[in-house]
Amino acid sequence: MTTDSAETLVTTRGCPFAPPEQHLRLLRERPVTKVKLPTGREAWVTTRYEDIKKVLSDPRFSANRRHPAAPRLVKDQVDQPATSPLPKMMLEMDPPEHGPVRRAVVGEFTLRRIAALRPRIQQIVDEHLDAMLAGPRPADLVEAVALPVPSLVICELLGVPYEDHDFFQANSAQLLNRRATEQERRHAVLSLVGYLDKLIAAKEEQPTDDLLGRQIVKQRESGQVDRGALLSTAFLLLIGGHETTANMISLGTYLMLTEHPEAAQALREHPEKAEWAVEELLRYFTIAEFAMARVALEDVEVGGTVIPAGSGVLMLANAGDRDPEVFEDPERFDIERGARNHLAFGYGAHQCLGQNLARAELEIFFATLFRKVPTLKLAVPAEQLSFKEEAAVYGMHELPVTW
Repeated sequence: MTTDSAETLVTTRGCPFAPPEQHLRLLRERPVTKVKLPTGREAWVTTRYEDIKKVLSDPRFSANRRHPAAPRLVKDQVDQPATSPLPKMMLEMDPPEHGPVRRAVVGEFTLRRIAALRPRIQQIVDEHLDAMLAGPRPADLVEAVALPVPSLVICELLGVPYEDHDFFQANSAQLLNRRATEQERRHAVLSLVGYLDKLIAAKEEQPTDDLLGRQIVKQRESGQVDRGALLSTAFLLLIGGHETTANMISLGTYLMLTEHPEAAQALREHPEKAEWAVEELLRYFTIAEFAMARVALEDVEVGGTVIPAGSGVLMLANAGDRDPEVFEDPERFDIERGARNHLAFGYGAHQCLGQNLARAELEIFFATLFRKVPTLKLAVPAEQLSFKEEAAVYGMHELPVTW
């Protein structure tokens, strides 16, 4: 495809439930193609499920987001792509740098470790739903439950004082807002980095029994103290550990209250089905579709098309999770589908570190919500609700409910 024929990539969903129609059209017509980004730069996009997996697992594609050719959806990030007050995070590292950083913390997110957290997660969900039910009606489910539940869980896991959650929620929202200026985003990063740096310093003085405290002890025992790695890991987990899960809670609740009450009824009668309901919600929404960006380090053929060296590549996972070659009748929401092979958590070496935690939180929440609040319903017409079209992670600003 020539430069002149590259079309501008659309990032706004026309329907709250579906990817942008352009993404699905590209999946059907031109699954590997060049596009013009909203910044004016060009990049390649892949939309087919197998092509996305290939790019994400091929070492000839770099995850380095500070590379000059890395795709960016925000204009201010184009001019100074390498300037960041934050040390490089593991999601932007390539081998051999990436492996040791990930292995240092992966033990904190094993199935066994998360299973031990489930009773506490259940307690947090129960407490916040009970508080909402005891309060005035209508209530905003986002404010009352969707944000505080994952925020409290990740705070306890990391060892971050929960009384500071308003601070990091406000700054993380600013950081993920594509409409924020470079100065606003930089201020958010600096604020969070300064906060975490002080927190880590305090734990270095007196290590605590939490993820950050244990990492400090491990670093000292190994003789390889790396404050930068600890800071960037804390930053990544704090941001990623609440924003995505909070949005899935609100979107999933909205979907089942408006379009699929039969799914809510099924969960009310059979809460054990929450496991498969969560997998289908993750596939159906794929809210962090632009998190998967790469740079081709050499010419690579993908889906019959050669992507030239030095090209930025975006994997449109929301389209890949609607690929009819992989998911039968992909536009249909079906909690009985039982498909765990979606791309919502990515694929390959950079697959989401916290996916076991996210699954546990979502399963517990949806298994509890419709049993505890069987009469839950929207408090306003659905058309009055607004969605986070401006954010790098899709979701809802608020969800007024009553019962």
